[in-house]
Amino acid sequence: MDRKPDAPRRHIPAVVAGFSGWVLDAFDFFLVTFCLTAIARDFHKTDAQIALVITMTMVCRPVGGFVFGFIADRYGRRLPLMINIGAMAVTEILTGLAPNYKTLLLVRGLFGVVMGGYWGVAASLVMEGAPKGRRGIFSGLLQEGYVTGNMLAGICYLLLYDRIGWRPLFFLGSLPAVALVLFLGFQVKESTVWQKARQVRLSLAEQFRALISHWKLFLYMVAFLATMAFTSHGTQDMYPTFLQRQWHFSPARRSAITVLSGIGGIFGGLVLGHLSDLWGRRKTIITAFVLGALLIPLWAYAPNQALLIAGAFLMQFMVHGAWGVIPAHLSELSPNSVRALLPGFAYQSAGVIASSVVFIEAVCAERTSYSTAMALTALSAFVLASIMALAGREKHGVEFDV
Repeated sequence: MDRKPDAPRRHIPAVVAGFSGWVLDAFDFFLVTFCLTAIARDFHKTDAQIALVITMTMVCRPVGGFVFGFIADRYGRRLPLMINIGAMAVTEILTGLAPNYKTLLLVRGLFGVVMGGYWGVAASLVMEGAPKGRRGIFSGLLQEGYVTGNMLAGICYLLLYDRIGWRPLFFLGSLPAVALVLFLGFQVKESTVWQKARQVRLSLAEQFRALISHWKLFLYMVAFLATMAFTSHGTQDMYPTFLQRQWHFSPARRSAITVLSGIGGIFGGLVLGHLSDLWGRRKTIITAFVLGALLIPLWAYAPNQALLIAGAFLMQFMVHGAWGVIPAHLSELSPNSVRALLPGFAYQSAGVIASSVVFIEAVCAERTSYSTAMALTALSAFVLASIMALAGREKHGVEFDV
């Protein structure tokens, strides 16, 4: 009788905080991609040299996944998230103030650690507090914070860059970050699952042994998430270039179509996340990729603009719909003792591996066309991700007890 009124107070603030933090992380990360040419001009570097800033962020993300995940499994979810968001606000301000290229590289490396440390801890907090039968929809909401942050970065760039330049754009996320730290401190409750689990005290050595004992699960998660990341990077990263080179669209039109496809991704994450509570996690992921494969002709070879937009919307609905299942799926697979560390570290490690897909796609486009390169990349990624999903286990609806 007591749980019904108490449940919303416990898990809704955690969901709000988890989603908001992932939005802010993605906002900051994608601002660099939008401002890349302007940053290169200010520092008298080539686009390729500034692109190393993005690489630095990606390479440092697994460090954050490990460090913050380890701390969260030992000391709780809330405090590491508060430290993480506070550090993100600092790195945002330092990015805007960076006096030279070397400083920028260092700051973006630190941001990579911070960004890499957020997802696993937030996912464990949200999933451990969510009602068992509704983990899917909250999983989708959390995951689509990434798409929302990307869209907000694009909108802010279009509306504000010509007026204020690139540096002040990086200050925009710092105030919401400070507000989020306060929200975490005063409104978000610690995970009751973690509180029960900590009654079984582990020494540092025992915690490391617990991690090592699950090495097979970790390697599976890395391989599975790498194929998942191939699907998202393979359908997103080169898409604006495709719209420019093959359709000759203006920057405004490319941005508008990208935003529309992002809206499709948000809806997909929520809808398929919810359906995964009914169908199961793996079945939902595989269904999304089968439908995504069927959409490839419309997405890559649309005969007119209306169908092109429909294809972009539906493709991201399927791709991010599958991704919306991931926080719930990985949290259910992970033991209590490593629920923040294992998925978070695997997620960020897989991202480094999958970053190569853009290079592969670009090389393929030089030999064929952007349409064919994207179609082949998407089809290959969908097949691989479906095989990996099928090969893994599932613990849909498992109780998070000690």
